[in-house]
Amino acid sequence: MTAPLAGTSPAALILAGGSARRLGGIDRPLIELAGVSLLSRIIDAVAPQAAPLALSANGDPARFAAFGLTVLTDDGFVGHGPLAGVLAGMDWAAAQGATVLLTVPGDTPFIPRDLAAALAPPPGCAASGSRVHHLVALWPVAAREALRGYLGTQGGSRGVQDFAATIGMRPVVFPAVAVDPLYNANTPDDVAAARAMATRTGPEDKP
Repeated sequence: MTAPLAGTSPAALILAGGSARRLGGIDRPLIELAGVSLLSRIIDAVAPQAAPLALSANGDPARFAAFGLTVLTDDGFVGHGPLAGVLAGMDWAAAQGATVLLTVPGDTPFIPRDLAAALAPPPGCAASGSRVHHLVALWPVAAREALRGYLGTQGGSRGVQDFAATIGMRPVVFPAVAVDPLYNANTPDDVAAARAMATRTGPEDKP
């Protein structure tokens, strides 16, 4: 399933979303599973396969200061949904000299440790079961002007799936082993299930 990444490793962006109003006032990436935050788990999985690494988050960036990451805001496209974060990540990646950007939502605690290689070459996104995860993706940074134009065509949130289709993004299937490697914790029930999975998943079971 995996293929080597050509050239240098991709830059990476963790999409942390809004302004700390979810799940009782705490951002999903800061919720803990087995004593470790979702964000720490994602950084641990992504850092060995992509660098540099940044965080997309609106609101006060100080709440993420302990993680030592560059925090990017949606800037001119606030309210346009997660693609605004992807664009900010592409612009940042371009400034770092990167040609590829790996994006991972901040609520995916079991992300695969071979994700970047498995999705190569870009554009590619992850799939599991019957679901395609268009934000667990490897993007060509060269698509940033096309994305800027797409976001600028009208106000409001813009569909990730629709833009992904315009650049020919293809899905790459990741089989579930001990847990679904693309599981995302959106609700309190999701978080409870993720906590149960984390407690029964040993190091040898990591995706």
